[in-house]
Amino acid sequence: MVLRRLLLTVLVLSVIPAAPAVATRTGPLQQDVNRITAVGVTGVLARTTAPSGRSRTAVGGVASADAPGRPRADGHFRIGSTNKTLVATIVLQLVGEGRMGLDDTVEKWLPGFVRGHGNDGRLITVRQLLQHTAGIYDGNFPVMDNAEQYHQQRYVVRTEEEIVRAGLSHAPDFAPGTGWQYSNTGYDLVGLVIKAVTGRPWYDEVQRRIVRPLGLRHTYWPGTNPRIAWPHARGYTRFAAGEPYTDTTELIDVDASGGYISTLADLDRFQRALFAGELLRKAQLREMTRTIPVGGQAAELWPGARYGLGIFSRDLACGGTLWIPGGDQLGYRTRLGVTADGKRSAAVSMSTQLYDSAEIVFAQDKAATRLIDRAICAR
Repeated sequence: MVLRRLLLTVLVLSVIPAAPAVATRTGPLQQDVNRITAVGVTGVLARTTAPSGRSRTAVGGVASADAPGRPRADGHFRIGSTNKTLVATIVLQLVGEGRMGLDDTVEKWLPGFVRGHGNDGRLITVRQLLQHTAGIYDGNFPVMDNAEQYHQQRYVVRTEEEIVRAGLSHAPDFAPGTGWQYSNTGYDLVGLVIKAVTGRPWYDEVQRRIVRPLGLRHTYWPGTNPRIAWPHARGYTRFAAGEPYTDTTELIDVDASGGYISTLADLDRFQRALFAGELLRKAQLREMTRTIPVGGQAAELWPGARYGLGIFSRDLACGGTLWIPGGDQLGYRTRLGVTADGKRSAAVSMSTQLYDSAEIVFAQDKAATRLIDRAICAR
């Protein structure tokens, strides 16, 4: 096992330009960043914040495989499924305002839309969609499994309605409320519910209710623009072992399962504000953090992992619970962590997705987990 990991690491590092030497003394945060790049990640950004509000940042690797130079700590990146925490927050705000209920059926807001192949919106609640217990089939969600598919599909625009209809063309994974299965398609259905309740698209509500009030000046929905605002590191994906890195920076990602672009500072501000009670009333925050056990790869990556409404939790290395609104998108992997009082937090952005093997996937994630745990557990 150790020998295989060493050989894979040597192979990875042989095709990535070496990062410039760090002139200053290497501290614990920088050491943990370097451990992530050693797995084969091209660029890493990290930020930790203490109860005093003081933040530290560190970067590692390169911003581009074609032009050696360190990534910038204020760089933009795709936040992937961290977007789900934004969407869940909007729903819970609407619940707190009395405009909708968590146990409303999908049928109430989208009459007749969820029908056929065993799907029935009269039996599915908004809570179940947010907690991935609705059983909505996700196997037709658009994915790009290799470089050829990426180049063919990266500029294709898919709406929430199109994605949901594709999912509903298949039987559900299980009857609503009887299992847990991560479903991007289910969150696109939530996006449609938000529009039915407010009359505005989910991303407009995120802008109005989260981005502007918190002053997240570098967080935005890109729409059909496939590029990322400057500055940013190039995002790379290695789809299989032995293959070269594919530059997957450009991509149109518009649906509610993961469309926003942000920075470390903005995401850290968001997660701290969320748990400090700046965005949700106490009753709604309690609903968000009422969790159930998860299965599949999430349980393997994070032993003891659970899922609330739009957010994972896991055991913290030094004891207690850590909330992790993270996410993945081609070329970028985001891992966040915040304590229940919102006082200690960490954020990591990795500009590489490695799919060489399950071992490498786990090695990348565990290196990021180590960084977050060490930062939050430090005194």
